[in-house]
Amino acid sequence: MNNKIQIPSSLVSVDWLLRHLDAPNLIILDATLKKVTDSSTESTAKKQLKNARFFDIKNVFSDQNSQLPNTILSAEAFEKEAQNLGINQDSAIVVYDDLGIYASPRAWWLFKSMGHTNVAVLDGGLPAWKEKKLPLENPKAYTGGLGNFKAIYNAALIETYQTVLKAIDLEEMRIVDARSAGRFNALELEPREELRSGHIPSSKNIPYTTVLDGTTMKSKQVLETIFNESYQQKEKIIFSCGSGITACILALGADIAGMKNLAVYDGSWTEWGSNHQLPIEK
Repeated sequence: MNNKIQIPSSLVSVDWLLRHLDAPNLIILDATLKKVTDSSTESTAKKQLKNARFFDIKNVFSDQNSQLPNTILSAEAFEKEAQNLGINQDSAIVVYDDLGIYASPRAWWLFKSMGHTNVAVLDGGLPAWKEKKLPLENPKAYTGGLGNFKAIYNAALIETYQTVLKAIDLEEMRIVDARSAGRFNALELEPREELRSGHIPSSKNIPYTTVLDGTTMKSKQVLETIFNESYQQKEKIIFSCGSGITACILALGADIAGMKNLAVYDGSWTEWGSNHQLPIEK
């Protein structure tokens, strides 16, 4: 295939990616990020899909001057770092991670927030690729030329605590929390010790694992059922989590289900739980 491609949906399969590997505008990004609740150490040598480029959420594509983890970059900074990875305005981007679907939706949401919609998550990520016994390679740094990516920030996709605070009392907005039920209901301690336990008042809990079938996303029909109650008669859904990562998994699921007017609370519980001026429920 020598023609440039337009990605048809927010989620693509391994088979789809295989069919389009030779597309001249395809870029594969590895957005792997270790879970904050994971205390294990790396025990196996890292491998990646052929020609993948590492999309470093933690150290490159998050604001290093923010007191909060994983804070979205300014449009100018994101544009520069995307160009450094050789990403162009016409790039068709497929993002994956080593855990199946964990951090890759965060990268997908960041690109959407910067005005780039020709982007999708690889369903099943590295585990799905391995399952088909497809070739892998050792990680290598990107050494190609600069891309011409342009960031056009869409502020409607990223919300602040001020908007979430207002949303508590607004019928037309729904706050949905992706953390576990134990954390949401203050039955489990937060992995970050300095945080209060509980949840944002009036928020609804849909643990991010609810939309996953192991390492892959559940079907569109199941996702429609999951999100129907949250979305019903609401003008906007704001997704929250611990630090803005797993909220994007729910955003991906809702997007696949056909829901519109979605946003992610970037500061999430790390910001809310550490600010004693903000109300909580248990």
